[in-house]
Amino acid sequence: MNITHVRLLTVPVSDQDAAKDFYATKLGFEVVADRSAGPMRWLQLAPKGAETSVVLADHVPGAVPGSVHGLMLETSDLDADCENLRAAGVEVEGPQDLPWGRQATLTDPDGNGIVLAAR
Repeated sequence: MNITHVRLLTVPVSDQDAAKDFYATKLGFEVVADRSAGPMRWLQLAPKGAETSVVLADHVPGAVPGSVHGLMLETSDLDADCENLRAAGVEVEGPQDLPWGRQATLTDPDGNGIVLAAR
């Protein structure tokens, strides 16, 4: 096998504009692509410099908005990020120390579960 990394992860959402605002404004992701082809919109965002990105999709058959759980994002300053998210109106649980490391949890506007983890 010659697989080098995960390229992208589809996150089902009900409102792409609200999701874009959350991921870009609250989480600081950059817009990689935002294109429409007829009724379909390809909305791809990623943390700055990341190889893996997310596609915020409202058109994937069988994918239910809010059904992603455990999307894990790594941060170099968990406490500061939790504080900034709370200041931006995001409900954050934690951070807490667990046997495998420090982490906090939150959800996007559709209820997709996100884990914010310290290095």
